[in-house]
Amino acid sequence: MSDLGATTDLNVFIRKELVPERAAPIKTTGFVGFLRTRLFNSPTNILITIVSALLLWFTIIPSVKFLLIDAVWTGKDRNACLAENAGHAVGACWPYIQAKFTQFIYGFYPEQERWRVNLTFILAVILLLPLLIPRLPGKAINAGLFFIALPIVGFFLLHGGGIKGFGISWTADFLAGFNNSIGDAGRKLASVGEAKAAIGPVLVLLGKLIVFLSTAVSFVIWPLTWLRDQIQAAGNPVWADFAATAAIVSIALFVLNGGFRTGWRALIVSLAIFAGIGVVIAAMGLDRGGLPIVDTRLWGGLLVTLVVSVTGIVASMPIGIALALGRRSTIPLIRTFSVAFIEFWRGVPLITVLFFATYMLPLFLPAGFTVDGLVRALIGIALFAGAYQAEVIRGGLQAIPRGQAEAASALGLSYWKTTGLIVMPQALRHVIPGLVNSFIALFKDTSLVSIVALFDLLGSLRASFADPNWATPSTLFTGFAFTGMVYFVFCFGMSRYSLFVERRLNAHRRN
Repeated sequence: MSDLGATTDLNVFIRKELVPERAAPIKTTGFVGFLRTRLFNSPTNILITIVSALLLWFTIIPSVKFLLIDAVWTGKDRNACLAENAGHAVGACWPYIQAKFTQFIYGFYPEQERWRVNLTFILAVILLLPLLIPRLPGKAINAGLFFIALPIVGFFLLHGGGIKGFGISWTADFLAGFNNSIGDAGRKLASVGEAKAAIGPVLVLLGKLIVFLSTAVSFVIWPLTWLRDQIQAAGNPVWADFAATAAIVSIALFVLNGGFRTGWRALIVSLAIFAGIGVVIAAMGLDRGGLPIVDTRLWGGLLVTLVVSVTGIVASMPIGIALALGRRSTIPLIRTFSVAFIEFWRGVPLITVLFFATYMLPLFLPAGFTVDGLVRALIGIALFAGAYQAEVIRGGLQAIPRGQAEAASALGLSYWKTTGLIVMPQALRHVIPGLVNSFIALFKDTSLVSIVALFDLLGSLRASFADPNWATPSTLFTGFAFTGMVYFVFCFGMSRYSLFVERRLNAHRRN
């Protein structure tokens, strides 16, 4: 009886009618789903989407109309880009770009010698592409050719000229010149001391001490200078110096790497490198004066932009790494020097650095030693960028746990092996975005070299505006649009490649 009652109670809760149909789920895939979930999913996003669409409409559409639709594509002079001749409102004047294209690329580089610039660009691309493709082998040899051999070959290709000696002559000339500068400074100090009554004896004593030191150094380097004089007196000094330098360096490497037991590899590598250098000297005729000299004041356009930016990027990396390690050093002198160097170069604008490198650097050089104006600008930019890179790299070093270095020490690794094999690779991987951001900023800052009479891409563009044959209302905007696209292509390429490298090196962090 109780079971029947329980069953009757249960029947009360049995639904007699069908459940109403629920609404279909909102589509979250496809184009409609993207619009619904990303662009119109809230009142705030709807407002932002509308404002963004309006901004794109009022910027992209006029740009496309100016660059493509209303543009003039053919013509020989400014008349083709005038509205009364074209019959409509004229946009970009592309014939102007066609007429000035070589000036934008080469500047005022002599036309008959521009094959040297083209060859340098081709060599750079051939050596750079294998470095950018991770799966290609031979990275060490390729890096050596790109970072060491290419700058030297590129200098003699672009600038021209030959060599009158090699390693021994260059070393002897540098040491002798530096030592003579020290001796001259000591003699001048002694002469100043003779005219001073109060501290004169101290200055005279200090000057004579410096002169004595210079004299002692001259006796130490005498064998090297004597060998230089004998080589220069030979019939073919370049090849004599080359052979002597190759023999001395190869024998030294052979002895330092174990001699007859383990030094053969170093000997073979050294001889192979010198053989390659000899082939380059013979092929370019550097022992016979080389190619005609093209003064750097004639360089311009994209050539100067690439030379300055690539040199600054490549040279600033080792400077930044050295300063970052020096700032973390436990040796007070090294740490103080690194901090002072970084803060000094980061505390002055790049314009000041360029003026200092161009007009004041020659005052600190030995007598009779001159440096080309472009090289001076490159030195200033490399030091300036190196100070910024140092702080970026130091941030990566601070992100590495101390246990990494402690584990390496427990395995018996030295400081340099720990830094080079364990700490630094991880630190650089952490700061790839910051490094590439500095590279992009440096690439765009090369336009500042125009203040020291160097015509980069923008400088060549501004110089082309002075041509009355292309003076039209749209010439200015066309030129800046063209250079803007060139800068964007290079900067966007660096950005995309950095993302590729970052994803590849951080594969262990992917979800």
